[in-house]
Amino acid sequence: MKGVILAGGTGSRLHPLTRITNKHLLPIYDRPMINWCIEALVHAEVTEIMLVTGGTHAGEFLRLLGNGYEFGIDRLSYGYQEKPGGIAEALGLAARFVDGDPVLVMLADNIVEQSIKPMVDAFRAEARGARILLTPVEEDEHLRHLGVPSFDEGRITGIVEKPEQPPSKFGVTGIYCYDADVFDVIPSLVPSGRGELEITDVNNHYINEGSMAYDVLEGFWGDAGESIDAYYTVNDFVRAHGANKG
Repeated sequence: MKGVILAGGTGSRLHPLTRITNKHLLPIYDRPMINWCIEALVHAEVTEIMLVTGGTHAGEFLRLLGNGYEFGIDRLSYGYQEKPGGIAEALGLAARFVDGDPVLVMLADNIVEQSIKPMVDAFRAEARGARILLTPVEEDEHLRHLGVPSFDEGRITGIVEKPEQPPSKFGVTGIYCYDADVFDVIPSLVPSGRGELEITDVNNHYINEGSMAYDVLEGFWGDAGESIDAYYTVNDFVRAHGANKG
């Protein structure tokens, strides 16, 4: 299995902190944010990784990570997204790197308390279709900023992005497993109203095919790029409790 870390975006929700750097290079407790994502993948025994980024600070990742050996990575490649085109477009840049293997995709501002290895191992067992990680969310106001799944007898029947009326109390984290067919799905997508290729459309494709599975995350999950308040909430949690445990 290959790993793809998506670390692009303008980071506008974290201005002014991101006016001089990529948000994924901001510190979370005692290390840059990107390091926690790398640790999550390496703990899940995914050690061939492509990091996709963009913008004027992309070269800083190379300065920080080098060849990746120091962080337990066996092979580290870099991809550059020339302009914001959506998460699915960024993933599409990794097609040659993934080269027909199953792939674990993680948005680099996701921080989890518990290891994602159980989810990855469950996908490895069959390595077909897709598998996503959900997190319980009680507050409707928070759900309105996330992708939210609907269910029928335990099956996901669809995902709605940023719904005004959330259909469930679960949010879709930015952690996904796909088979190699995902790189055939991406070129078929139609840009959304904001002109981007949406990862929710990828997930709904697999749902419509009946090949989507899911896991529910135990413990803390945070999107450190969601807002300034969320960034400091994640910082405080990691300082007190750590991350990627188990």
